[in-house]
Amino acid sequence: MKKTYSKKTKVLVLFTAMAFIFANGVPANAANKTITCYKGTLVKKVTAAKPKCPTGYSTTKPKVTTKPTATAKATTPAVSATVAFSGSYKGNLAIVWGDTYLQVTSVTGKGTGNVLGLTDLTGTASAAPAGLCDSFDAKGSIGGGGNTLNVSFDTSAKGCAEDESAPTTIKITGNAQITGGTGKYAGATGTLKVSGVFSVKGGAKENAAFTMDVSGNIKTK
Repeated sequence: MKKTYSKKTKVLVLFTAMAFIFANGVPANAANKTITCYKGTLVKKVTAAKPKCPTGYSTTKPKVTTKPTATAKATTPAVSATVAFSGSYKGNLAIVWGDTYLQVTSVTGKGTGNVLGLTDLTGTASAAPAGLCDSFDAKGSIGGGGNTLNVSFDTSAKGCAEDESAPTTIKITGNAQITGGTGKYAGATGTLKVSGVFSVKGGAKENAAFTMDVSGNIKTK
């Protein structure tokens, strides 16, 4: 007997788990760490499974020495800013089914709208889901122009199938918390609201088109 329910429920949590595995193809189960790197007065935060400082940077914070003078000027602290983010990502994902797992071997997509130059979406993912409508954990990034934005879904995120067996449509909803980034988004925070949809046929291997709307505010440092 074909376990269509099993395969269908696998795909809904899988897609939610890979929804933000972007830019650098970060796996959903990667244990990312963030380090702070210094080069003189420059500071960069690097987030990765095995983060390394760029050439010329070190994790050792330099000592600040000052020499008071009559013409010394007060240092102006960096001013944070909040910018709006709103756009739609469209693309394709390649799915491979198994008895106890489901893998997305490739994800490619492009974003349009007020996405602040973060137009590129790529990645991979895998899952072993067990329900018709499940919560999920996911981490990843979106990027473009030498900048990336890291995100992590919170407990509000859910993926739900319209039917108990394939073919069916999968919908995802929830919030993704911004946990930093690189380039001009280093140290960024904020919340992004996410809603997406894609359809599956239930074959051993298949390609599926998806769309995903993302909106919220990014607080930069």
